[in-house]
Amino acid sequence: MNIRQAKEEIKNTVHAYLAKDETGTYRIPAIRQRPILLIGPPGIGKTQIMEQIARECRIALVSYTITHHTRQSAVGLPYIKEEIFLGHTYSVTEYTMSEIIASIYQKMRDSGLREGILFIDEINCVSETLAPTMLQFLQCKTFGNQSIPAGWIIAAAGNPPEYNRSVRNFDMVTLDRVRYLEIEADVSVWKAYAKAVHIHRAILSYLELRPHNFYRVEADVDGMQFVTARGWEDLSCLMKTYEELHIPVNEAVVSEFLHHKETAMDAASYFELFYKYQDDYGISDILTGNTRPQVFARISRAAFDERLSVTNLLSDGLSNYFIRAAAEKERTDLWYAFLKKYRSELSDAKDSRICYSRLLKQEEEQFSLEQKGNLLNRTQCKNKEWLFTELKNSIPENGMGSQEAFAYARSGFDLQQEVLEQTELAAGIALEHAFDFMEQAFAGGQEMVVFITDLTIGIESSAFLAEHPSERYTRYNSQLLIGTRREQLLSELERDTEQFI
Repeated sequence: MNIRQAKEEIKNTVHAYLAKDETGTYRIPAIRQRPILLIGPPGIGKTQIMEQIARECRIALVSYTITHHTRQSAVGLPYIKEEIFLGHTYSVTEYTMSEIIASIYQKMRDSGLREGILFIDEINCVSETLAPTMLQFLQCKTFGNQSIPAGWIIAAAGNPPEYNRSVRNFDMVTLDRVRYLEIEADVSVWKAYAKAVHIHRAILSYLELRPHNFYRVEADVDGMQFVTARGWEDLSCLMKTYEELHIPVNEAVVSEFLHHKETAMDAASYFELFYKYQDDYGISDILTGNTRPQVFARISRAAFDERLSVTNLLSDGLSNYFIRAAAEKERTDLWYAFLKKYRSELSDAKDSRICYSRLLKQEEEQFSLEQKGNLLNRTQCKNKEWLFTELKNSIPENGMGSQEAFAYARSGFDLQQEVLEQTELAAGIALEHAFDFMEQAFAGGQEMVVFITDLTIGIESSAFLAEHPSERYTRYNSQLLIGTRREQLLSELERDTEQFI
């Protein structure tokens, strides 16, 4: 299965394992809750999907790479304890609590979350001394004499033996006690994820043209050469920061992330062209309606890879408008929810300022718990931190009555609503300018399929279009993305891609 299918399967498992009956008892008893064992190539995203699942299910996550641990940290340290049996005193070996079990209780204490996932990575690459402990863990859900707390689901991951010489095969007894999920690399699934987390557009554009370079593992006389999904994502982060710092991304830099000489050289060459197209075509000018006339003459003569690159550059520039609009909307919605709660409690409040400050403190405490539980992504954290700064600047003054206090508290919110309206207006105008260019440059061709597909699957763009319908988007979406016309255009796109490769 691919990583998306694995994620859905694990989410379903979480819901089933944590479901309770009318008495509050887990419907599936712990002894029947088989641990999940993910086996797949390195760098495919096994750890990331566990983070996503925990966040989306609003449960805790404790993650360990077990190869970094010894038997003592997993089982606990031995100590001597005296016990009396049949009237005689004996010295008995006991064990302190496992570091891993202790981490679960610490997470529960710090985050306030009682349920979660314990994720053990590289479980089939442990040392010989630790191997029996891992088998016991999978079979009995214990480390030493300590059991996993109720409400905690066990998940583990490992690499197939062809990727790691230190892999140990599991026996039938162990495999008969786990849910075994075998995962394979799938570029189409990864691209959907990559667009959602805003992987650098140059990488996405390159993989549109070279999908076979997404995941490569080859052994030759020079040793192992490889490219993984993790490599592309880490390279994307560096490329974005290098751009902000005006540092060039050359072949040497790319080779630090893509450990396959041919792919690194090819990608680096493409990235150089991609940046050149951005300047040559003036993408920002296109989105403000100031397209230079010579641009259309050039695009009409351009090769397929250049046309696809320009389409991706345009989608990337447009997505920045949607991202800003989404951020302002989330901030506005968070502020509105706070004011709504404040207004509902003002009627019974003796002091409007104290009431406001109390609610603000509650929100900050909840935010702290969410951070400790890793329930928020970076964008959500930034938006909440922004909100708290604004709320602190809007605390009602002493002596204000309920009406006056609420008006004072919402004055900043009214300004934020104006910011949101302007941001959404700018996004709508940029979208229309993008369509102007696409229609004149590509009409209803395959580049338009790529453009409409990006708008459809992008999280921020699809949310924007749901609230701010675009007549042209609706029309092209109907024409290009349904029925035989869609299949015909995608077949043409695939043929052109193969010819270019």
